[in-house]
Amino acid sequence: MRYGYFGPAGTFTEMALLRLPGVEDVERVPIASVEAALEAVRDGSVDAAVVPIENSVEGGVSATLDALSSGADLVVVHEVLVPITFVLAARAGTTLADIRGVGSHPHAWAQVRHWMGARLPEATYVPCLSTAAAAAGLAGDDTAYEAAVCAPVAAQAHGLQVLAEDIGDNRSAVTRFVLVARPGRLPEPTGADKTSVVLFQADDHPGGLLELLEQFAARGINLTRLESRPTGDALGRYCFSIDFEGHVNDERVGETLMGLRRVCADVRFLGSYPRADGAVVEVRPGTRDTDFTAARAWLRGLRNG
Repeated sequence: MRYGYFGPAGTFTEMALLRLPGVEDVERVPIASVEAALEAVRDGSVDAAVVPIENSVEGGVSATLDALSSGADLVVVHEVLVPITFVLAARAGTTLADIRGVGSHPHAWAQVRHWMGARLPEATYVPCLSTAAAAAGLAGDDTAYEAAVCAPVAAQAHGLQVLAEDIGDNRSAVTRFVLVARPGRLPEPTGADKTSVVLFQADDHPGGLLELLEQFAARGINLTRLESRPTGDALGRYCFSIDFEGHVNDERVGETLMGLRRVCADVRFLGSYPRADGAVVEVRPGTRDTDFTAARAWLRGLRNG
């Protein structure tokens, strides 16, 4: 098995991959961007890929959400939560006074901007493909920055000096990563599951979003994430990326997906998979599988006389 991941080595994404069950014999393949990692899954270059999808501070990762909402279908089969800790790293002998530019990934920079504003207000931010790439860049002779915001493991891997530890603005920051594969056999229901979809509206009209949300509310389903993303078709055209509690094999989830399919222009199913936190889904009275099957049997009886 070959698993791609948003690399190079030393990223938080690689840390997430290493937390997956049964990865001891999996070949790890670093890929420079989220889009390229998912495309490698689509063309069969790798069997699956780990990419970041959501951060507790910055919200959804746009590159991942957009890549999953277009192109050939992919599904999420596993999720991993990784606590995020950043360090400020530089070449040996560098001091804070020497730093004029700092390299990092945009999501990482957003999580340390207050620390930077207080300690290095004159430093220029230099965007990099990843936090590990920022650290690796300092190993070269010519970079546009003197320090990098990266994971401790990346600083260690590239022999960098750590000038400051735990520089994140939010000490409880967590990033959610997902293992994405081509469609196939879904993970079995565990009772602690999530399902992900992307919803495309048939048209823009008053109450359109409410119409979609009612499909979930009427069946007692709790949303865990809801974000709008531009479709790219025209200004003001959006789709909705949603995670919710439950598995596609649950009766209430199946009924919800059918309801959404009736009112949406398209419903992109992104998989049902175990929750990383293992939290058991609370099913409200009237929305259990037995409630739906009993109601269906009652209706069948009416139709058959």
